[in-house]
Amino acid sequence: MAKAKSSYFCQSCGYESAKWLGKCPSCSQWNTFVEEIVEKSSAKVPSWKTSSSTHRSNVPSQVSTIVSSTEKRLSTSDQELDRVLGGGLVTGSVTLIGGEPGIGKSTLMLQLALNIENKKVLYISGEESEQQIKMRAERITSTPRADCYILTETSTQNIFKQIEILEPEIIIVDSIQTLHSAHIDSTPGSVSQVRECTAELLRFAKETDTPVFLIGHITKDGAIAGPKILEHMVDTVLQFEGDRHHVYRILRSIKNRFGAAAEMGIYAMNSTGLREVSNPSEILLSQRDEELSGIAISATLEGARPMLIETQALVSIAAYGTPQRSATGFDTRRMNMLLAVLEKRCGFKLSTRDVFLNIAGGIKVEDPAIDLAIIVAIISSHEDIPVSSKNCFAAEVGLSGEIRAVNRIDQRILEAQKLGFDKIFVSKFNLKGLVMEKYSIEVIGISKIEDVLSILFG
Repeated sequence: MAKAKSSYFCQSCGYESAKWLGKCPSCSQWNTFVEEIVEKSSAKVPSWKTSSSTHRSNVPSQVSTIVSSTEKRLSTSDQELDRVLGGGLVTGSVTLIGGEPGIGKSTLMLQLALNIENKKVLYISGEESEQQIKMRAERITSTPRADCYILTETSTQNIFKQIEILEPEIIIVDSIQTLHSAHIDSTPGSVSQVRECTAELLRFAKETDTPVFLIGHITKDGAIAGPKILEHMVDTVLQFEGDRHHVYRILRSIKNRFGAAAEMGIYAMNSTGLREVSNPSEILLSQRDEELSGIAISATLEGARPMLIETQALVSIAAYGTPQRSATGFDTRRMNMLLAVLEKRCGFKLSTRDVFLNIAGGIKVEDPAIDLAIIVAIISSHEDIPVSSKNCFAAEVGLSGEIRAVNRIDQRILEAQKLGFDKIFVSKFNLKGLVMEKYSIEVIGISKIEDVLSILFG
């Protein structure tokens, strides 16, 4: 009997070593190597290849002689998913979707399988039985499509046999960590198994032009489980976020070879599955009966989508000596920088105050255009003076207190105008080239923090 061969793999990046190492030479992480039994064969044939398939040998081509063509895109019948994918599903692409357990990844993919039109879809599940998937499908739709097929299997060899018989046009795998290949003698979910199964599905997708969706588990740190090379192998990486105690879910594009890598789609979870939210500004702005201090509205951008979100601030006397700084949905270090600007440039003594910041709706914002709204919300809470709910803000704040211009100001102004705001405060440097006659909203250009504070608070 041949002796089993084993290698050591880095759980972070997938680096292979013949012996155990304390520090990975590739990603410099410590104590990430695990031993796995591998079986290497020099004559290994991919399990999805048939006897009739042929390999063609590629030759170098000059850039000038290559004929460019627009990639073919398929509509998924889901406007939010199409937006995040960059306009639709590209044939032959491999998309990886990660998210916390119970957030709705399987529900989203099953909705795609049930709703996409005129396409034969194969939903491969290694975690649930056919009866469980049937129960979820009945909850999502009362009339399941005849072209949606369910396969409960974890062996890639058996999966590719069924694919050759069925010839589906779209494949969904739930999840990639449950699959195992006979070419690798290790447990499902290990670094080598995840890498090999993904490689087999990737080769199949590219040579047959079949789109493949992979659902991936995440670690406690929020990263997709498995080697980091997994994210480099696929064409698109999507992150499904949200709080299980709230109804809203956010689908973000982290990597996309066929579109923008900063797009975002919003869904609402209800008893019948995930519902698309076409106008996120309405859900991110709370309805108030009266004006309250510490609240300001900001016009932000997520990818190509303009949104108006509500920033909430609470400033109070530090009761325990050391002031607290806490931010939800915003970078705490940037909030500390803005507080330092207010104290240095505007004279507000905030070093002895507790400051709490919250982005309403449970979303995370990285757009620097939210700076001005945060400063206005903090001063509003500090002075206990409410800001009109008909005012919104879109500008970045510099360390010297100057108001800096932000990109695509036209889209931000039009979004604020559409939602019925009366005024929008922007940098005066954004006013160059704007045709004011086409706006019914009042656009106010400012250059320093003192200008906006004097207008709002006197």
